[in-house]
Parts: sequence; structure tokens; C-alpha cells
Amino acid sequence: MAVEETAPAAKKISLFNGKDFTSWTLHLSKPNVDPASVWSVRNGLPFCTGTPSGYMRTNEEYSNYKLTFEWRWTGRPGNNGCLVHMYGKDTVWPKSIEVQLAHENAGDFWVIGGTEFNQHKDKSSGRVSGRNVKKLEKSNEKPPGQWNKMEIICKGDKIRVYVNGLLQNEADDCRDDEGKPLTKGKICFQSEGAPIEYRNIILEPLK
Repeated sequence: MAVEETAPAAKKISLFNGKDFTSWTLHLSKPNVDPASVWSVRNGLPFCTGTPSGYMRTNEEYSNYKLTFEWRWTGRPGNNGCLVHMYGKDTVWPKSIEVQLAHENAGDFWVIGGTEFNQHKDKSSGRVSGRNVKKLEKSNEKPPGQWNKMEIICKGDKIRVYVNGLLQNEADDCRDDEGKPLTKGKICFQSEGAPIEYRNIILEPLK
């Protein structure tokens, strides 16, 4: 059965409660900066100013799930990302696989902290540059200010990424920095240079 066809096994989980960052940890590259000056809740939605660098991450680890969320740039579009299978200590660039949200590059992958997967090792594809694996199709993001939808399906050691309903990337045989199968971890939303807003952050456990 294809990864994207796997049926849900349990009820959907809303990862953000619409009020505060309970069940999340806010980490910034500058420890003297108050996280509340970077991350806030506006009209029930998590908002990030984009500076300094850092992320909001789940306190819990997850495996075998479909993560769905929407994002939009509230000002000038810029860089950002969603980190999946994050493990180890909090640092500016934690060990993980990044699903890129950067303007016109949503759906790219970045390997961070020594993580690896088959498509990144395949230099013949023409999509690999350093730690980056470019998306499969041309950018299909909506204009800045409009909501985009991302679906990230993590099943076993495989990841599939959809942007606004279009399959944009695949990662197979994901591995951690020790070469062991990478199938679980925390989920992070970055602070990386531009103001961004999220909504409908839903995790759907899979069989």
C-alpha cells in the first residue's frame, strides 16, 4: 500500500489549543530574548515574527502520522520550515529532516545534523545540492498573504510531502546520524527571518 493511501487509525489531534503554547517548547538562538516577543497567539492562531532564529516544537514524539497545516506570510515572504523526526538536544539546527516552507521553495527537503535518506544520496537526480533536495514540481504556492496547505505523511522510514494537494517530495529509508532508521521524533515550526502565521495544525495517526 502506498504511503499516501494508508488509512487513519485513530482520531485526529489538534496540536495547537488556540490559546497558548501548552504542550510546546519555544527555543531561540538568543537565550536573552523573551520567546513571547517572537511567538504569540493572534485571533487563536500561532504567529511568529521570524527573528531571532529558533522554533516551536512539540514536547511529544510522533511516528506514523499525517501532519496537515496551513501557513501564510503576513508581510514580506521569506524563509521558514517544518522539522519532522527531530531528536536530540535543542539547538538552532536540531537533528531532523526539514520540509521547506521558504517562499517559492515550499516542499524542498533539507537534511540537518547528519540525517540521511535515499533521494538525498542520489546525486544523479539533478535535485540535490549540498544538504538540499529540491521539490519534484514547479512551485505551486499561492501569492503572499494567502493561505497555503501542507500535508506531511510520515510512515515508517518514508516521508511524502504535498503542497496545496500536489505531491512535491519524497524521502525513503530515512536514517539518523548513526545510520539507524529514523521513524519518529518531535515536530518543529521554525522562526527563520520572516513573519508567518499558522492554522489548523492537525496530526492524524496512521496504522
